[in-house]
Amino acid sequence: DVQLQASGGGLVQAGGSLRLSCAVSGITWDDYVIGWFRQAPGKEREGVSCMGVDSWNTHYYLPESRFTLSRSDATKTVYLHLKNLQPEDTAVYYCGGLIRCSSDYYDVSKWGRGTLVTVSS
Repeated sequence: DVQLQASGGGLVQAGGSLRLSCAVSGITWDDYVIGWFRQAPGKEREGVSCMGVDSWNTHYYLPESRFTLSRSDATKTVYLHLKNLQPEDTAVYYCGGLIRCSSDYYDVSKWGRGTLVTVSS
């Protein structure tokens, strides 16, 4: 059974940093790629970043370059590093399994439970 579990969210002041984790089980990196999405209150879910089968094949979908991805093959965890967070980054962050990287949330085959990031000004 494929499972994804996002964690690491919380309350942070503007300018702060967080590291979100997506723990994955029941898949191999050849089956799925892992993408991060976020949904702010009242807004549509949007793509943040995605890591392909090869960890060097990483895509970023937001105009700013404050977020980076990394992966631990040993623990089957994909990390989203958030830096210089701003109030507009407040959202529920989700990780999802996809066949290939995409910024479109409807391309996600399997969703994990989200984690809330709240940035105060």
